[in-house]
Amino acid sequence: MKITHISQNEKDTEEIGERVGANLRGGEVVELRSDVGGGKTVFTRGLAHGAGSKASVSSPTFTITKEYTVDGSDRLDRVVHADMYRLQDPGVMRYELADAVGPRSVLVVEWADIVEDVLPAERLIVEITAQPNGDRQLSLTASDDLAYLLGGLS
Repeated sequence: MKITHISQNEKDTEEIGERVGANLRGGEVVELRSDVGGGKTVFTRGLAHGAGSKASVSSPTFTITKEYTVDGSDRLDRVVHADMYRLQDPGVMRYELADAVGPRSVLVVEWADIVEDVLPAERLIVEITAQPNGDRQLSLTASDDLAYLLGGLS
């Protein structure tokens, strides 16, 4: 299933992420594809807040991963946000990412090509593309097993 949205500003992008986050059940992997500054962290902020995290979400470009606690949820304990942009060789990150995927966690990965071999084939792919007028096009693609993540989006 594929859904496309046009985002006119950060608030729109965050709201789309929030809708996806509200549908998370645990165990999902979300891959974000975009150019630098495309809105991946803004989408992740919405996703984490939609999942129930009250954490301040920022880019993990220099720390590689950040973890956001989800309190009071019967489904999730944490959202793990990983950014592989600065890595030329994933090394131990392969194992850390594999460990981050669990029944009560969600893994969000930016620049995933370098660790694709450890990510499940069943994942939500969010492609964010800048438009000439400054808007962003968000294309969300989910397999049938993950189509529930797109509930509330049309």
